Amino acid sequence: MTLTRRLLVCLDVQEGRVVKGVRFQGLRDVGDPVELAMRYEREGADEIVFLDIAATHEARGALLDLARRTAERLFIPLTVGGGIRTVDDIAEALRAGADKVSLNSAAVRRPEVLMEGAKRFGAQCIVASIDAQWDGARYRVFTAGGRNATGLDAIAWAQECVARGAGEILLTSIDQDGRRDGYDLALTRAVADAVEVPVIASGGAGNAAHVCAAITEGGAEGALVAGILHDGVTTVGALKRAMREAAIPVREVAA
Repeated sequence: MTLTRRLLVCLDVQEGRVVKGVRFQGLRDVGDPVELAMRYEREGADEIVFLDIAATHEARGALLDLARRTAERLFIPLTVGGGIRTVDDIAEALRAGADKVSLNSAAVRRPEVLMEGAKRFGAQCIVASIDAQWDGARYRVFTAGGRNATGLDAIAWAQECVARGAGEILLTSIDQDGRRDGYDLALTRAVADAVEVPVIASGGAGNAAHVCAAITEGGAEGALVAGILHDGVTTVGALKRAMREAAIPVREVAA
């Protein structure tokens, strides 16, 4: 059976609004999360990812309320991340309607949370979110929205995350984030070759060719897009058509 490849739309949420920046900086308001999620679903997105980039306890509460209101109206999977630190936080997000929970800083700080989450809710619910940047010698893992460098190597860390129970890797290149000149294919391929769970490429999509390359050259199981949709550069439908034309199997959307 041929597995379809996924096109995921990321909505970075801050204070109840969707924002977008470049290399995690210079954030600007691009719209209402619930409205955007529904619009992208109508256009054919396979999944929606909500990331709370403020990540305070209060902001997480606001994000969970957004997740609840969105999940009530959404039929495609919803992933929620940002500020989720414990198994109880994971439970709250899933109760609010999320299908998956994304963990980044919390997993670096306490890797056991991946295993605890996978054991309680299933590996399919646990996404290890990895923000990586090339330091001249290797891809280094960063936490706290790209602000804090760690001593972790991104490829080795991805393998550890999977060993501890993560069912998926959301892999963001800090170098490419928001630049729109393509995903970091070397990073994507290195991680995809190193783990046996789906890898979602993130950071750098500027056009349909970049999305296709993340899958055909980078080995990603899916590609995450954001800014080019928010700014009207392209549409989900146009990206999915290009994927089909590149012989990438995708989910068909009823007209």
